[in-house]
Amino acid sequence: MKSLFAILLFFCTLSAFAQINSPEDKETEVAHKYRVSLPFFTIADIIGGGWNDRTSNQMIELHVKRNLDNKNIVGVKFVTWRLFQPMGITWWDGILDKLETESEFYPGYLRETGIGITYQRMLWKGLFATVEVVPQFQTYTDLDGHKLGNGFKVYNSVHLGYHFAFGKKKRFFIEPQVHCNQWMFDNNAPDGFKQLDDKWRNYFLFEPNLYIGWKFNL
Repeated sequence: MKSLFAILLFFCTLSAFAQINSPEDKETEVAHKYRVSLPFFTIADIIGGGWNDRTSNQMIELHVKRNLDNKNIVGVKFVTWRLFQPMGITWWDGILDKLETESEFYPGYLRETGIGITYQRMLWKGLFATVEVVPQFQTYTDLDGHKLGNGFKVYNSVHLGYHFAFGKKKRFFIEPQVHCNQWMFDNNAPDGFKQLDDKWRNYFLFEPNLYIGWKFNL
């Protein structure tokens, strides 16, 4: 069922692209055709001084999107991050407690990097929903940075949030949102990593986030 959910997300995104490019659709004029955005946590992690901490995710995430009309927005997502424990430890599993005890820390790090596609639909005023599908290549290392192996997974997410635009021309914006994340094909981990991954889920629900961005025309 979890794999089916991820596959459905992927085909829903492709379907959105197909519908938008249909010759029957009429282009609607938009104020700003393009936008770039990134999570606030990316900025905080870079300038916060803890980039090399044991628990730093070293996350860099960038979105480049195209407003096809006032309702439909498609884009490309680039992301890279470093994991020090399984992603499937949820809030009700005591994720904050496990950070303090370090009981679920990997015997090293997992670096995941990928480029994927996104589709965002404006639902009502600033309320929106987004689907993202990102294939990721994985690199496992020990604590000293020595490579232990490679892997692959497909990272999928569904987002619900609100778009707030500011300024005279409404170019600057923020998007507080909540994510539900799921991943599949994540099955090539070295033994020390796999034992921990097998204990936990392949999804994470209700992840809060805040994106900031800028709209422009070419």
